[in-house]
Amino acid sequence: MSDNVNIDIKLVHRLIAAQFPQWADLPIKPVAFSGWDNRTFHLGDHMTVRLPSQEAYAAQVKNEQLWLPKLAPFLLVPIPTPLAMGQPAEAYPWPWSVYQWIEGQTASLDRISDLKQFAKQLAAFLVAFQKVDATGGPKAGAQNFYRGGRLSTYDAQAREAIKILADKIDVKAVNAIWEQALSSTWEKPPVWVNGDIAVGNLLVDQGQLCAVIDFGQLAIGDPACDLAIAWAFFDDESREIFRIAMGLDSATWARARGWVLWKALIVCAGLSGTNPLEIEKAQRTLNVILADYRERP
Repeated sequence: MSDNVNIDIKLVHRLIAAQFPQWADLPIKPVAFSGWDNRTFHLGDHMTVRLPSQEAYAAQVKNEQLWLPKLAPFLLVPIPTPLAMGQPAEAYPWPWSVYQWIEGQTASLDRISDLKQFAKQLAAFLVAFQKVDATGGPKAGAQNFYRGGRLSTYDAQAREAIKILADKIDVKAVNAIWEQALSSTWEKPPVWVNGDIAVGNLLVDQGQLCAVIDFGQLAIGDPACDLAIAWAFFDDESREIFRIAMGLDSATWARARGWVLWKALIVCAGLSGTNPLEIEKAQRTLNVILADYRERP
């Protein structure tokens, strides 16, 4: 079976009825924001069904099923609670999950009451997350797109993007940021890495951070990639508050800036799809990175 699986309500109904008949009569509907790696559906009022959209994301299921229950007791806000793991079937070739539903709204500027306070809350969550014992945790690799691994994995791709964009960007500044990011590696023991700390995976309630919901790229390693939101979402003041609250060294901060630079470059260069809204967002992020570098090399 190819990666082109039609994941819709009918498929979810069939999978639930066959593998979890106790839930077969519950209504199923898509969630408002499903994401790219997975398709997610409401199952009744208190559960969700989450199915990888391609084989490349299928390994994430067992990872989350194993580690999320072990991480949850140490964290400051809720994370997904696995209730069951579905098995591959004739109509759907990969494992999948049933989770407890978490109330909240996807984070956005208009839903956050105080961006500076939100930066502190997210930093506190990440600091607690990184302090959890990482013994035996999954190492970064192809299965999580090397989040937590070495940024140099994407060196060739970043340099290709810089060439493509040469007439549209400050090549000297971009190269300087990239070289600075590559000049160090994480020399401390590995810590937990979410791999996708982005507003789409953060929930808010009454303007406050209330949950982190996607751990598909979970690994242990270098936490730099988890800081990319500092440039992709925060403004100058909240970014500085976030940096101080994280308490990380300047080299890790530079690698974090490198992670978000790489992503912005490949999107702007058309190496990661052609969605015009994503390209526009990446261009704004690239402008923020350059302005931040000029102010704080």
